[in-house]
Amino acid sequence: MAKETIAILGGRGMLGTDLAKTCEKRGFRVRVFDLPQFDITDAKQVKEAVDSADTIINCAAYTNVDAAESEPDLAYQVNAAAVGRLGELAGQAGKWVLHVSTDFVFDGQSDTPYTETDAANPINEYGRTKLAGERLLAQTSCNHCIIRVQWTYGSAGDNFPKKFIARAKSGYPLKVVDDQIGSPTATTEVAQAICDLLGRKPAGLFHFAAEGYVSRYETARFILDAFCLDVNLLPCKTSDFAGPARRPLSSRFDCSKIKALLNKPIRPWQGPLEDFLRRL
Repeated sequence: MAKETIAILGGRGMLGTDLAKTCEKRGFRVRVFDLPQFDITDAKQVKEAVDSADTIINCAAYTNVDAAESEPDLAYQVNAAAVGRLGELAGQAGKWVLHVSTDFVFDGQSDTPYTETDAANPINEYGRTKLAGERLLAQTSCNHCIIRVQWTYGSAGDNFPKKFIARAKSGYPLKVVDDQIGSPTATTEVAQAICDLLGRKPAGLFHFAAEGYVSRYETARFILDAFCLDVNLLPCKTSDFAGPARRPLSSRFDCSKIKALLNKPIRPWQGPLEDFLRRL
């Protein structure tokens, strides 16, 4: 029996690239939609994408956290208005949607890992627009689920491990914040989790991240040790960097809800990161 056709919006981005490969390995037919040919803010193009597949996965997003502070309208059009429109069109067509969101919907002040029922309170424009997208999608008649991810990295995009390695190879002393805590999460692992959900098509909101929590500084130290790089690495605080957008300090997720739907246990963050570094 032939498997369904999956439309991946934002399919050439960091997550979308790994997701397309994983879906194909699982036997799905995959259609990839992304810039410059596809614009998620174009209703006509979104309708064509919805009509072309059985299931839609939305990885398309405005993800430049600092730039969103000066381009809030553009971020809103991509991260919120387009997602609501996608939900309306998918609802009319009777298609199920999986939408990818972020830990930045939280303020990072919680003493305990965030569950799906915790109140969202974004502290920057990127987080506000992503939360608005979740809410607009939920207001439509579309059958859908939302998966929030965090600290993602992959071979196809720009991310913390890649940027840190490039800086470390300069040989100069480096400072990395030690007060931002989360779970470095490989897009290959997110892709496997999403494919598990495709077989079940659950409704609602889910958190997914690698098992275990670590600071950005400890992540950087792990990378240096993996590459045997002798770099003077110094811890610092988020407040030492005056960037346009504020960052949540705690991005810890409670992933208990999604674990019940996955085919395998969630891997601790160290293993996938080692695999990623080995491939670089």
